[in-house]
Amino acid sequence: MKDYSIDPPDSLDLMAVSSQRRAGRRRYAAALLVLGLGLAISLALATGIGRMDIGWKTVDAVILGKLGFSVPALDHTTEVVIWDIRLSRVVLAGLVGASLAAAGVVFQGLLLNPLADPFTLGVSTGAAFGVALLVMLGVGGSYLGLSPLPLGALVGALATMAAVVVLSRESGRIRKESLILAGIVVSTFLAALISLVKSLDEESLSAIVFWIMGSFSGRGWIHVGFLVPYAAAGLALAACHHRELDLLALGEEQSEHLGVAVSKVRLRLLLGASLLTAGAVAVSGVIGFVGLVVPHLVRVLAGPSHGRLLVLSALSGALILIWGDVLARILLPGGQELPVGVVTALLGGPFFFYLLKSRHARGMW
Repeated sequence: MKDYSIDPPDSLDLMAVSSQRRAGRRRYAAALLVLGLGLAISLALATGIGRMDIGWKTVDAVILGKLGFSVPALDHTTEVVIWDIRLSRVVLAGLVGASLAAAGVVFQGLLLNPLADPFTLGVSTGAAFGVALLVMLGVGGSYLGLSPLPLGALVGALATMAAVVVLSRESGRIRKESLILAGIVVSTFLAALISLVKSLDEESLSAIVFWIMGSFSGRGWIHVGFLVPYAAAGLALAACHHRELDLLALGEEQSEHLGVAVSKVRLRLLLGASLLTAGAVAVSGVIGFVGLVVPHLVRVLAGPSHGRLLVLSALSGALILIWGDVLARILLPGGQELPVGVVTALLGGPFFFYLLKSRHARGMW
């Protein structure tokens, strides 16, 4: 007589897998809740921090009043400082951080390279070159309240991505190895052109350097409106193809056997990540390390699933850049500001070095 008191091995394996999936879903839900609450609280807290001393109750009253709630009359100057200057900047920092982090997830998953980030393919360098060219030509003024520099950055970034895609095509297909090489070549060439522009027009040097270092100084709601369509389109493309990103980790041949149109999916994901990067760089300048470090941090919680990784990375990137910008505003005495790109580099560089060494020690890379 067979003993059925012990489950067969296959049943035990299925139970273990089911248990792991439930645990993963619980971790994801908990992380989503914590990050969502943290982001909501950070929006209010970061808006209340600045050189002008404003109480938290006043910040809440201004925000609620702008949203249509009935609040006591407030000083006009205070309203302008909170709503038009601080809150718009905090919202923009969150959107840029979310865009760069999500783009980093896509690039790392697409290129199967843990060191890939939104700037690996030269997109940021193309944006910087677009700005440098406009500054050298003396293009000024504004269109609907927006400087032409973000438009030049956007055109430069998308044109660079198009050039990289054309250079990386082999026999009608886009190869990830060729993408990385083409990105390095194009980025190096554009960096040389930027140096040439700076040497030919010394008067534009400070403006170009400030843009390359990245900053939210002087940004407002018009820049938020400029970024939102590109961020929404890029996130939508990435979200629609997150399952294909999971399959691409198995390799091109295995992905094709599983029904993935590798070249088409890769092109769409590149477009999505480029829109995210180009829109972010267009309104803030070049901000490094967010797209590189954040996906690695989140992957510890979210695991390899790109659907969860995209959501949690976007929230984490928003949180990190909001508080990075707060530090950039308050670190120096006398009201001076640090470029936020400098802050993220100072914080992200040593942390990524630690992350790299710890993963090497565990044999993960």
